[in-house]
Amino acid sequence: MYTSAIETYAYARAGLLGNPSDGYFGKTISFIVRNFRARVVLYPSSRLEIRPAKADMPIFENLEDLYSITRWRGYYGGIRIIQALLVRLIEYCKEQGTELHDRNFTLEYETTVPLRLGMGGSSAIITAALRALCEFYHIEIPPEIQAKLILETETRELNVAAGPQDRVIQVYEGLVYMDFQRELMETRGYGIYEPLSVDLLPNMYVAYRTSLSEGTEVFHNNIRGRWIAGEKAVVEAMHTWASYAEQGRNALLQGDHQRLGELINANFDLRTTIYQISEGNLDMIRRARAAGATANFAGSGGAIVGTYEDEGVFQRLTETFADVGVRVLKPRINP
Repeated sequence: MYTSAIETYAYARAGLLGNPSDGYFGKTISFIVRNFRARVVLYPSSRLEIRPAKADMPIFENLEDLYSITRWRGYYGGIRIIQALLVRLIEYCKEQGTELHDRNFTLEYETTVPLRLGMGGSSAIITAALRALCEFYHIEIPPEIQAKLILETETRELNVAAGPQDRVIQVYEGLVYMDFQRELMETRGYGIYEPLSVDLLPNMYVAYRTSLSEGTEVFHNNIRGRWIAGEKAVVEAMHTWASYAEQGRNALLQGDHQRLGELINANFDLRTTIYQISEGNLDMIRRARAAGATANFAGSGGAIVGTYEDEGVFQRLTETFADVGVRVLKPRINP
């Protein structure tokens, strides 16, 4: 029985190649970004309580403060997703014949993941909470099933359109190649996940700007309907993105950083053929490439990821983004 607090973490992520094909039976490569994290603290208590974080508090300085904060972080905080996780976990344990003890707890959370930029902010909270709950209840869940439960928390319980990529990389961490074969996803609910050595990566950067933030559901609007309808351009794009991830895996294993960079650029360029991309996001890509770096969306817009050759290029990146309020960082991937 626990008498002290359990503390767990999960981290932001960046999709390197293949995205956004993960919700369409494609293939992707992602890596963890330890510069930002969600933190959960769980401790025994007389009643079961999920404590609100700042994002859950409907308290504002004035009307303009309400407007700007809502546009930045959206309409929801973390309480609803933690509550949804608990419901999904209870159902999973019943399905497995696993009995959960009846001791209560209080769960608190906080996050530094930039919100609504496609860096896995919501799923990081769920991942950290699941780790704490597994420790509290003394249950072991295989990583591929953890990722599945985290995805189902959002899709099944909250009706959020989402793919498995974020949850897989946040559970496995490091650098992972993912193959979401349709047959496997529809029969067992998870694909083939291959951790790769982080040492295979060249110099990486991530750049983000909160003024461009918008929910993933905004960015992905209408694509699923077009894909279901069999629109040729969308269907072919999903297949092409999957091939980029597969080629990227081979380039990493062969140490072919030039080819990897070409694929990163091509991955974004293909997006422009079927998505409407805002001028602010296009400007980030143009600036990064003009500085000599490669550039692709890290997620759903507002954050980009790419490779750079040396410190001179990284310095140009920071300089070109300084006047538009974009932060550039070197992602910490290893613990």
